[in-house]
Amino acid sequence: MLILLPPSEGKTPARRGRPLDLTTLSFPDLNPLRESVVDAVAAVSAQPGATEVLGVSAGLVDQVLRNVDLRTAPTAAAVQVYSGVLYQALDHASLDAASKRRANRSIVVISAMFGALRLTDRVPAYRVHVSARVPGVGVLDREWRGLLAGALDAAVKPRELVVDCRSTTYAAMWRPTAERAERWVHVTVPGASHNAKHTRGLVTRELVQAEAPRSPAALAERLSAHFDVELTAPPRAGRPWTLAVQEQRPGLRGVSTDEAQQGVR
Repeated sequence: MLILLPPSEGKTPARRGRPLDLTTLSFPDLNPLRESVVDAVAAVSAQPGATEVLGVSAGLVDQVLRNVDLRTAPTAAAVQVYSGVLYQALDHASLDAASKRRANRSIVVISAMFGALRLTDRVPAYRVHVSARVPGVGVLDREWRGLLAGALDAAVKPRELVVDCRSTTYAAMWRPTAERAERWVHVTVPGASHNAKHTRGLVTRELVQAEAPRSPAALAERLSAHFDVELTAPPRAGRPWTLAVQEQRPGLRGVSTDEAQQGVR
């Protein structure tokens, strides 16, 4: 199973640790663009109007200024740096040893700065919007799109289930190929963004605490013990499944669609 997550807007800077070394990150084929993005973001962050260029609220200028030191700032594991709502719900630190190993092995974070990361990759805190047009690089999500397909397609094992917990913008950076779509499930959460992030974190935590489900139907069945779920088959060939997930309300039990209950695919 491969679980795709967005990064966290909220990040906790490392207090100590070695500086960024791109050669140690997963998916080394991304390093040429990583080099360009890191240097370009650091350069623009030192200039007036950096928040606007990087697509960040003007009230977060202090966080943008941290970008200036991307090459020299202390780093920590991505799962420690990312500290927003989704990662709080995942609560990686409290997982047992086996669950941590599954999380480290199965989760890939799609990043505006680094393209794709494993939870154990060491990075500094940074702030840039995924759709920012960075001078000297271009619009980040567009620049990453072509490279991610090559790097991540190779990371998915044959017949492996992909559980896509990314938001819309990040989901567009890497989409399933036609032959992979039947084993690709996009997790959606109705309602407010904050609640969606929290629920996706809980879903991820649940999935890494036991062996991976092998089909969309098995995924829905697994999550239905803790969530209200509805599995929707692809509208046409070459498109992924959709799994709508909500935290259970008292007195209700999660249910999946007929496709899940009958074990389709």
